[in-house]
Amino acid sequence: MMPTLSTALFLTGIGQPCVLVASALVPLRLDWRSRLESLPPLLRQLFWIYGGYVVLSIISLGLITAINAEELAAGSRLARSFCLFAGLFWGIRLSLQPFLNARPFLTTWWLTAGYHLLTLLFVTFTIVFFWAAFH
Repeated sequence: MMPTLSTALFLTGIGQPCVLVASALVPLRLDWRSRLESLPPLLRQLFWIYGGYVVLSIISLGLITAINAEELAAGSRLARSFCLFAGLFWGIRLSLQPFLNARPFLTTWWLTAGYHLLTLLFVTFTIVFFWAAFH
């Protein structure tokens, strides 16, 4: 049974902040503290600032989507514009996935499974938002 657009958007809204669980592991698993130590302070600060912007963006996209799923599914110009933006956000992230050399860091089965789950989530988010933008 195909979910309604409203339901798909709501579940996408709930799912987006779940990506942050994996994001929270990145600085630890990649040992940012010691690996970034050789960079000038401004570059280290920018690294953390950019990361913060991405986290805030994902939280915002998730909350706006979950809280307003029915309105987004209704298809007003604003709803379609938001969904187009969100689809592009996740579509761009998905398009970068093949270029990331994560293999050396996927040292356990659960890290490998998590990496593939993230890719599946990026695909799902992109599809749902483009579905809402162009329905």
